[in-house]
Order: sequence, then structure tokens, then C-alpha cells
Amino acid sequence: MRLNSIECSKGELIKKNHVLLQFTGLLDKEGDEIYDMDVLLISLDKYIVFWNNVKNGWYFSPLSNRENHSPFLTKDAERMKRFGNFFELSKDSLDPDGYRDRKTTF
Repeated sequence: MRLNSIECSKGELIKKNHVLLQFTGLLDKEGDEIYDMDVLLISLDKYIVFWNNVKNGWYFSPLSNRENHSPFLTKDAERMKRFGNFFELSKDSLDPDGYRDRKTTF
């Protein structure tokens, strides 16, 4: 994507029909970069990473309870596996219990 095709409005980068996601600066346990709105796994539990404007930092919460959030720290990232991005995953895969019956572990 050409940089001159991205607009900046009130400090937020905008590209028509695109969602631009910020890198958290952290890597998962396999060395994959973690971005805003990524869904992460600890065992079979799913979490989502997001920027908290009020607290001015990266936070994560279980998909099953988005109100219960904690600061997203290096020690957390290093024990998680990136599953995918919220905007790319199917509704079924975002179901907090959707993969509990599968035998694959991460």
C-alpha cells in the first residue's frame, strides 16, 4: 500500500475500505507479531488485545467476558499463541467455546 494513500485524521490513520491495525510491540510464544484486535490463545481459551484510550495502554480480555481486562505485558504475550485477527476470523472461530471439542492444543 502506498503511504500517500493513507490519511491521518485526529491522530488516527485511515484508508478507505481498510482497517489499519497498530503493532503492540510484543511477540507471541512462537515469535509472531501481535497487533491490535488479535485473538490469542492460552491453551484453548481465547483472548483479544486492544488499545485502552482511557488508560493509555495495551490491554487484553477473554472473548467470553470483554469487561474483564488486564494490562497486556510481555510476560502475557510470551505464553500466548496468536490465533488470528478479529476482523479476519469467522464468527464460529470467535466463539469462546468453539474449539473446545478439537484435539489440537497450542
